[in-house]
Amino acid sequence: MTHAVKVPDSGAKNPKSLYGGTSSRRITVRDIAAAKERGEKWPMLTAYDAMTASVFDEAGIPVMLVGDSMGNCHLGYESTVPVTMDEITLLSAAVVRGTRRALIVGDLPFGSYQEGPVQALRSATRLVKEAGVGAVKLEGGERSAHQIELLVQAGIPVMAHIGLTPQSVNAYGGYPVQGRGEEAAAQLLRDAKAVQDAGAFAVVLELVPAELAAEVTRVLHIPTVGIGAGAECDAQVLVWTDMAGMTDGRVPRFVKQYAQLREALGDAAKAFAEDVVGGAYPAEEHSFH
Repeated sequence: MTHAVKVPDSGAKNPKSLYGGTSSRRITVRDIAAAKERGEKWPMLTAYDAMTASVFDEAGIPVMLVGDSMGNCHLGYESTVPVTMDEITLLSAAVVRGTRRALIVGDLPFGSYQEGPVQALRSATRLVKEAGVGAVKLEGGERSAHQIELLVQAGIPVMAHIGLTPQSVNAYGGYPVQGRGEEAAAQLLRDAKAVQDAGAFAVVLELVPAELAAEVTRVLHIPTVGIGAGAECDAQVLVWTDMAGMTDGRVPRFVKQYAQLREALGDAAKAFAEDVVGGAYPAEEHSFH
């Protein structure tokens, strides 16, 4: 038995809304810009495979990020740094195949754009051509502005990422909150304006004080996507395994868990195993004659 996804009733629905809209075509960066003009907030989740992505697409999630967070939660790496273009391309293609409406954003992994704009264009072009993504994401503010500018000039939409940039974990020595203090806050504002001026259609703000993120959101005309950046951002993103309770152990403070799938999946595996060991599965109805 299937159940229709319930969209929260917020009065008259706009058919062009990112979440709850009725359009069946792919969402584009123009739709993202229009949502900013309307003052509409929207959700974004990560996705790494066709089946999970199809569930999120059916639920109405308008933007999905094939993030290099796959390194931590799917590929068994200790950080995002080892993730390769081959891995991002393979999983991005799967997510695109599993969706019909969502805008799919593919992450550019560490080492795929830092050399300069030409390398960034080569990597981004591969994600667009081979995986079919509608946009790419890369980390860095002022230091990545030239990369963003060339990609946008080439017709590739770019989502920027500033604040805590996980690919720089070795430089940070961990995952500290960014933008605290007058000088750090001023730099984050410069980074935000730099990526906007370079042509980014949106910018992720990660682990940024809520007050600073609110100021950035007011100053920019492109949407801000918060992750640990308070409630005033235009959108919010979570790693889906954190959101759904699949992550083992402690999760970041900013995560709200909306399910406990790790426990449910473990219970299902144990029930299956016990049925097999006890002879209850397969039963007659599961057999052929």
